[in-house]
Amino acid sequence: MIHFNRPHMTGKETEYIRQAVLDGKISGNGEFTHRCQDYLAQRYGFGKCLLTTSGTDALEMAAILTGVGPGDEVIVPSYTFVSTALAFIRCGATVVFADSRADEPNLDAAQLEALVTPRTRVIVPVHYAGCACDMDAIQAVADRHGLLIVEDAAQAIDSFHVGAGGTRRALGSIGALGCFSFHETKNIISGEGGMLAINDPRLFRRAEIIWEKGTNRAEFFRGAVNKYGWVDIGSSFLPTEIVSAFLWAQLEHLDEIQAERKRLWQRYWDFLSGLDLPAHGISLPRIPAYATNNAHMFYLLFPDLARRSDFIAQMKARDILTVFHYLPLHSSEFYRARHDGRALPNCDRYADTLVRLPLYCGLAPDQDTVLAAIREVCGLAPRQAAEKGQRAASTALGGQ
Repeated sequence: MIHFNRPHMTGKETEYIRQAVLDGKISGNGEFTHRCQDYLAQRYGFGKCLLTTSGTDALEMAAILTGVGPGDEVIVPSYTFVSTALAFIRCGATVVFADSRADEPNLDAAQLEALVTPRTRVIVPVHYAGCACDMDAIQAVADRHGLLIVEDAAQAIDSFHVGAGGTRRALGSIGALGCFSFHETKNIISGEGGMLAINDPRLFRRAEIIWEKGTNRAEFFRGAVNKYGWVDIGSSFLPTEIVSAFLWAQLEHLDEIQAERKRLWQRYWDFLSGLDLPAHGISLPRIPAYATNNAHMFYLLFPDLARRSDFIAQMKARDILTVFHYLPLHSSEFYRARHDGRALPNCDRYADTLVRLPLYCGLAPDQDTVLAAIREVCGLAPRQAAEKGQRAASTALGGQ
């Protein structure tokens, strides 16, 4: 069986976990937590990093920090995981769902301004597949209306937005807050785990207090105060040192992990772009010029739900697991009665037609088997040489 995902181990995870146990500091906010936070902040230019027990918890912290509550509105793409919306709903805010772009699953920034009302407080762009949203356009809307940006960068570690003049900024560093996941399906993992990047210095202190159950205990441990107490709302958001030790073993090999994932992504692209996909109504991922590719996922888009379902079933019959992704949140059982009734056709189309292919470190020996199966299941033939030459000249892989 070729799985959709297999967690990658660098070889140092258990050694560092053992070290954390022997050090006698396993409850969190210890040496491995600090190593991970400092490394990520310095490498990607985040203002302050706080590890969390999950990407969901990072979003929960972000929602608290924005100060939204009943009567406030938050713009969220419908094509995303439930945690993106749920974090703000738990604060009492109303979620206003945005449609995806016609040419790729990210939020359509051209439709964003029409969703802003006097009650809007926050925009939450989700960088789907680690591919940047149009952050220049989103930032312009936020600036015009005085809105906060919270980036859901769960899939976007080591990916960048390329702005005017070629300036590259790490995803998660552009908004006031950036939320990451280290779930075992992500590029860099700790089983469960996440991180909140705080880029607005005005939020540093409160973020740390919320992270530590609403207390100023972190300041006490640094010697900044001579006692600590309950000063705000919060929860137990920080992970154990065992989780942080595992994550540190991954971060030490981040460049190697990313290099292998990019090789696998490029192998998919090179093979599949040489086949006559358009004749079968199948298309490949698009990476805009303002985005880089962190090789989080490789997906195909089928012409309809029936074709997508048949593809998944036939691949499974060949012992290859491929999966579809999100169901639209605006039409979910939980939220559809609260949705304002707008049709979100692009979001619905991706929900019916997108399928993710296996992509993980260690796939290389089996990738040719996956590619052969795709060609067989879809009945694909090579394109003409001239067409391939034109395509190679126009392909934008987004500056890996």
